[in-house]
Amino acid sequence: MAMKTADCDILIVPGLGGSGEEHWQTRWAGRLSTARVVTQDAWHDPEPEAWCGRIAEAVAQATRPVILIAHSLGVVACVEAVPRFPEGVVRGALFVALPDVEDAPNLPDSVRAFAPVPRDPLPFPSLVVASRTDPHCAYERADDFAHAWGALTVDAGESGHINVASGHGPWPEGLMRLAGFMKGL
Repeated sequence: MAMKTADCDILIVPGLGGSGEEHWQTRWAGRLSTARVVTQDAWHDPEPEAWCGRIAEAVAQATRPVILIAHSLGVVACVEAVPRFPEGVVRGALFVALPDVEDAPNLPDSVRAFAPVPRDPLPFPSLVVASRTDPHCAYERADDFAHAWGALTVDAGESGHINVASGHGPWPEGLMRLAGFMKGL
């Protein structure tokens, strides 16, 4: 049976700096009635323990099955928080433009504290949407992480970091991908 957005709590997990008003995550939070943004106290000075704790807290407070929608550093924080999730609550995740906090040369030092990225299989279905021109993660590395997690990789082509700067404000293709993914849950 296909899961609908009305059947779940959608937790939107932004990355470094949060998601501004024009970012697809902010737009989706306004359009999806069961969505809410997991906020962090320090968007520009991320601390792994605090970020993972906030995500785990949001999952634990959910009243319905959870779908995670994470972008950039939010992806890494979600994966690191998985061992803290109550069993069976998260039903799926859409992970978009994960940064390679272990190896990308152009990332701020503040995100390197999130390394190493866990490579354990995830206990729920997930999609990793990766761009071939993401300045923060080589496509092959994103695909390698996805494989380790048991996730499917979605090739987003030459899409940069899949954010406002790369022309992905509303990102309707992402909403269609989410809908297709949820049909299989």
